[in-house]
Amino acid sequence: MRGRAMLGLGLLAICPVAAAGQAPSPAPATVTTGSLYAEIVDLEGLTRMPEPAYRTVQFSSHDRRSNLPGGPGWFANSDGFGGEPIPGFEAVLRAPGPDSIGEYLMADVDGPGAVVRLWTAAIDGTLQVFLDGQAQPLYDGPADAFFRRPLNAFAQSAGLEAELVGRTLYERDASYVPIPFARHLRMVWTGNLAHIHFYQVDVRRYAVGTRVATFDPNDLVTYREAMHRAIVTLADPDGSLTPQTGDSGLKSISVTLKPGEMKGALAVRGPAALAWLELKVDAPRRDLALRQTLLSISFDGYPRPQVESPVGDFFGAAPGVNPYQSLPFTVLPDGRMISRFWMPFETFVLVRLVNLGDQPVTVTGAALVAQYRWDADRSMHFIARWRVNQDLVADPAAVQDLPFLVAHGSGVYVGTTAMLLNPSPIPTSYGDWWGEGDEKVFVDDDQLPSVFGTGSEDYFDYSWSSPDVFAFPFCGQPRNDGPGNRGFVSDYRWHILDPIPFAQSIGFYMELYPHERTPGLAYARIAYHYGRPGLTDDGVAVMPDDVGEQRLPAWVPAARMGARNSVFYQTETLLGAVHLPFATGNLYAGGRLPVWRPARVGDALRLTVPVARAGSYYVHFVARSDEHGGALRVRWDGKPAELATGDTVLDLSLPSRTVLRDYALPPQPLTAGRHVLELVYVGGAPGVTRPEIGVDFVWIQELQ
Repeated sequence: MRGRAMLGLGLLAICPVAAAGQAPSPAPATVTTGSLYAEIVDLEGLTRMPEPAYRTVQFSSHDRRSNLPGGPGWFANSDGFGGEPIPGFEAVLRAPGPDSIGEYLMADVDGPGAVVRLWTAAIDGTLQVFLDGQAQPLYDGPADAFFRRPLNAFAQSAGLEAELVGRTLYERDASYVPIPFARHLRMVWTGNLAHIHFYQVDVRRYAVGTRVATFDPNDLVTYREAMHRAIVTLADPDGSLTPQTGDSGLKSISVTLKPGEMKGALAVRGPAALAWLELKVDAPRRDLALRQTLLSISFDGYPRPQVESPVGDFFGAAPGVNPYQSLPFTVLPDGRMISRFWMPFETFVLVRLVNLGDQPVTVTGAALVAQYRWDADRSMHFIARWRVNQDLVADPAAVQDLPFLVAHGSGVYVGTTAMLLNPSPIPTSYGDWWGEGDEKVFVDDDQLPSVFGTGSEDYFDYSWSSPDVFAFPFCGQPRNDGPGNRGFVSDYRWHILDPIPFAQSIGFYMELYPHERTPGLAYARIAYHYGRPGLTDDGVAVMPDDVGEQRLPAWVPAARMGARNSVFYQTETLLGAVHLPFATGNLYAGGRLPVWRPARVGDALRLTVPVARAGSYYVHFVARSDEHGGALRVRWDGKPAELATGDTVLDLSLPSRTVLRDYALPPQPLTAGRHVLELVYVGGAPGVTRPEIGVDFVWIQELQ
């Protein structure tokens, strides 16, 4: 392998850059609301140990029985549904009275500090937020409203671009609105412990003596310009942070690799930084090549590459090309993948590509080499090392902590991606859910984690095991095949406002905790972080067996958990004399999917559904969404029918992806005998000239 690496390197020209570099922006004399909004988009700033120094801690509703690592309650999971054996708060301030309402301490933090993230799946009750011991709370009102939309609590937020705020600072079930405080933060929840109260509060605790200006609602006027710049950048990083074509630091990349070959793609002398990296992989089987082509980046002569990952996985949306835009990463529909993480080096960087597959691969792209002044006291290398566990047995009776990163030294944790193959045959999220487990992050001398979450999806800023495909600047789920959470799934979370610095060590773990025992699960992941020279971690080199082709197993839906009391019918058995062509593949139950091609608006697909005995039932159907899908109305036994969600039109168009989703009619009494489900075509998405409607199977579920 070493010989091939040297051969590839010999083909490269060394690209020098100006040695002077640019001086880092000085640390603010005082941390303010405005300086924190500047940090929220400062990717270069992540490359240096924080100044002023701080520690990131989390207050959450995690199960308080988890008080001894590895002990009897370590995987306890009563964390916000209500009725916890131990209240999921820091303290009980006032025990519940006859009305069952009590008062509970959510967070109590000596300053200086700043709230940098809030999250809730749902939280009942009211919340009071006090800063610096003030008698009047900054906020006193519904807890859910403040966690999801904190700026809306202040009249001074009027005039902010509400639509942009709603998709930048407010992200799915989290909000990234900095609230600095000089001396003290106190958050008090009042409510009924029997009601839902999931929460996470992430806080920076600055070093003693750090000057912090406490948040005042008038900051939303004073720092309006800084907020606007941050929001606009977050809303469109591609438009705001893309280098210009004529930039002298832009270096092209073009490499063709035979099976088993390694080649150098770029070599640059420093000090400098890779501030932008774009790659595109082309191969006869591109999706496989994205997993089997390895990106290797070595900084400053280190023998172990600091970046070592399959190309597709590195950009956070594997397997395949699943377009999305976030602050540090973008994946485009044509297969171009972009990183905006700054990757500094003092003397030298070498970018190499390795073909671990058996097909020829071409990789093209570009890198922006930016001036950067290496700071011997604070600068860090960017590190992203992929790891995978294949053929796991995920089991709620044998929960395990999967390591994402165990490192010794100093650095800053800045992001996470998870890419899973979930073979569960249950077609609902209640049953095929893989991510009940919490994240646990030990920093330095922690005896218990500084960050102790409430569920894997909660860490990724969503909730309720949602199968939705979505993307925000700091969180997203670019792929989720379905139905439910079956199939290939990818999630990301970037810690930009809420990075996790460590001075001595970090241990980042995520519990693998499914709803039911699931053999054959695969779990790949990357812990993105910066490390000071001398940092060591538990990563291992990527081997050819790690990147073998992953295939969904053949399956038929199972009538368990969320699908209990169900009878399933493959669509082809319900068509009568109608014959449809099939799409094939193990995404589909039984390996094939009937495809209906309506010729005009008003055409209907009729499925005759047998019911063995009278009773009350949900009627479900599992349909495909993709770029050829169209919009439908549903009829049941000749009458218009709403979906259980209340929708009357179902849109199955989805660009750049193919997914299965389960749809249900509201529960209703059904007689024994035959009933008719009709799907009426009402139109296609713009540009769809030949719509295709795929219905995988129909199922009826008796209410008991």
